[in-house]
Amino acid sequence: MKDEDRIHPAWLALGALAVGAVLVKKSGAFAGGPRGNRRVPEPLKPVDLDRYAGRWFEFARYDNRFERGCEGVMAQYAKRGDGLIDVLNLCREGSASGPIRAARGRAKVVAGSGNAKLKVSFFGPFYVGHYWVLDHADDYRWSIVGEPSGRFLWILTRDAEPDARTAKELVGRARELGYDTSLLRFTAQRHEHEAHERLAS
Repeated sequence: MKDEDRIHPAWLALGALAVGAVLVKKSGAFAGGPRGNRRVPEPLKPVDLDRYAGRWFEFARYDNRFERGCEGVMAQYAKRGDGLIDVLNLCREGSASGPIRAARGRAKVVAGSGNAKLKVSFFGPFYVGHYWVLDHADDYRWSIVGEPSGRFLWILTRDAEPDARTAKELVGRARELGYDTSLLRFTAQRHEHEAHERLAS
């Protein structure tokens, strides 16, 4: 079995992605950390899935059991002919030089959400993971992803390492959405995107 096809326990449920990835993991208090937002807002605007598809790097997240120890986190989304979305999550386990782990799943749009709410599954027909695109750049260069409990948060970017100004603005935007940004855990991405790019191609 190839290393990238081995399912890491950290990716057995979604929430990212969230980044995300989003990376996307199954939401729930048992898997998440402290509640960083007690009033998670509804998504601010609709999502064009054609523009949202593609590769995303995890800039920051609320740490959680499923991603514990993960660096170099990346997600790739691709529309399918049946209306679902293929999801590929990748991370480096333990450190930036650790083994690459991968999980593959699929997502479906929640009706009436303007494509801003998805349900995700890594468990056959069971769609249990919430993925809410709370806000995104007009040019789809960044995305802030949450879910109803307020225990999970992912900040995703198209660039593996956003510049300092963009990074500061994204943290500020998460704060404006009601999140306690002191709980953010920033993801190391240096040199990771090259290996991930090969896997996701």
